[in-house]
Amino acid sequence: RLFFDDKPNQQPELVAWDESGSHILRSGTLGAGMNLPSSDSVLIPMTGASAIDIEVPGDGKTIRAAYLDWMTASEVVHPVNAEHRDVIPEPFSVVPALHPPPEDVENFGTVTATLAAEAIQLDARTQQNGVFQFPIEAQPLTALLTFEIANPRIDAPPEVYVNGQNIGPVALALPDLADPGYRGESEPLTTEMHFNYTGWVRAQKIVPATILKVGANDLVITNAAGTSASAIRATQIQLKYIWDKSDYLLRTGP
Repeated sequence: RLFFDDKPNQQPELVAWDESGSHILRSGTLGAGMNLPSSDSVLIPMTGASAIDIEVPGDGKTIRAAYLDWMTASEVVHPVNAEHRDVIPEPFSVVPALHPPPEDVENFGTVTATLAAEAIQLDARTQQNGVFQFPIEAQPLTALLTFEIANPRIDAPPEVYVNGQNIGPVALALPDLADPGYRGESEPLTTEMHFNYTGWVRAQKIVPATILKVGANDLVITNAAGTSASAIRATQIQLKYIWDKSDYLLRTGP
């Protein structure tokens, strides 16, 4: 796992060699050129490999650290009808990557719609926000917004606005604090240190049904004031409707 500053035209690549100096594997360029601190993982088969190099354009100062862990093979079972999921566990319990569906998907009365698959920059200082609009044909019971975010400040996650109303900050699915992806930052004349996670983590927010409306709905994701720039990707929303096998209770009184 490589920790690096994801600068355009300076993206790193991992190369595995054998004893004769021949290439066994090239990872391809890592990162997305977002100009943010980031990290990425590569699974490298070690059969015949004798060395692993990190290749990066420039002076190499964009590389911050590298973490190596040995993998072991095991049999994995998974539901036949389940959606595609990454089954290779990441170190430090990092949540697997989120895969936004290319088209709207309905499953057990829940509709999943992708708002934007590509990466979008967030920066409170330059007022760069994630701005989306999506239509609703029928009023849902509740909704769930999900996306991945790179370089979030863990104690001040992004906030969500729906149809002009602030519904609060998202919840982050953070890895173990032992993960080297956490980067501390302190300011002069203060002893407090704030941490950003320099990698991709999953973020979620429940959207109250009372805020949504039939027709066009506006959604904005914005960084909290005073936080560093970040980026989001794989942004999607789930709308839950009544299903014939839904489990619910009807309360008649105290």
